[in-house]
Amino acid sequence: MDDNHLGEFLRARRARLRPQDVNMASHGVRRVAGLRREEVAVLAGVNADYYTRLEQGRERRPSPQVLDALSRALLLDGEARGHLRRLAGVSPEGQGSLHTTEHVGPALRQLMDGYPHTPAFVMNRALDILAANALADALYAPFTPADNLARMTFLDPAGREFYQDWDRAAQAAVANLRRASGFDPEHPRLRDLVGTLTGHSAAFRRLWAQHTVRGKTQDAKQLLHPEVGPLALTYQSFDVRDAPGQQLVIYHAEPGSSSAQALALLGSLYADGRRDPSRSAGR
Repeated sequence: MDDNHLGEFLRARRARLRPQDVNMASHGVRRVAGLRREEVAVLAGVNADYYTRLEQGRERRPSPQVLDALSRALLLDGEARGHLRRLAGVSPEGQGSLHTTEHVGPALRQLMDGYPHTPAFVMNRALDILAANALADALYAPFTPADNLARMTFLDPAGREFYQDWDRAAQAAVANLRRASGFDPEHPRLRDLVGTLTGHSAAFRRLWAQHTVRGKTQDAKQLLHPEVGPLALTYQSFDVRDAPGQQLVIYHAEPGSSSAQALALLGSLYADGRRDPSRSAGR
């Protein structure tokens, strides 16, 4: 992974904008897509040479005021603004926050097991599944193994059928990993995971180059389980306060819906001994 993470992010986001997106007239022949460096500098009110140094990695500590100006110039949303500040080392969250315990405490495990009718699992910022309840294990049974949401999406053959809207799932996984990279771009686990995905998936390489940033909060999922059929689920994610970097993810089906019935059937199938208890014993 290139160690000029700040410059790489700025270049990628600049390339996504056209002059008309920022109410700027276009002059001359454009050899590449997106805004020119000089145009971003004008929009942000900074010196063009200074902005060039930022992209080239010769300047790596812009002030919060400059970062705010660049965020406005590049039309960054809240997630992308936070990511930019983390890459520049001025985020109040600090860097190195990807380094967190991989241990899931017994109280949280007990809480997950207290949701017998809905899948629940804990993951870290790199999307590794650290622990899961019985129904989450059953939900992800088509994957071998059910270890990391990004790997499962891009490299496991089951992913294309399991995620009915695969493109959306793939975009979300990559955007989640991009956010994780802002906390610690050189974290060994993240570096190895991105290297593996980049080396084996052209789709991942294309999405990774876009530098889209998004955290996992809530969304809808359209899934297809080989044993119980279609599942229309929503999920909510919650930060684990005593283990920074961990998130508890809980899936939910509309009460009385066919998806709720399918989840109940899935739970009964795996309650009969077909579930491998080692899957939720910690990783």
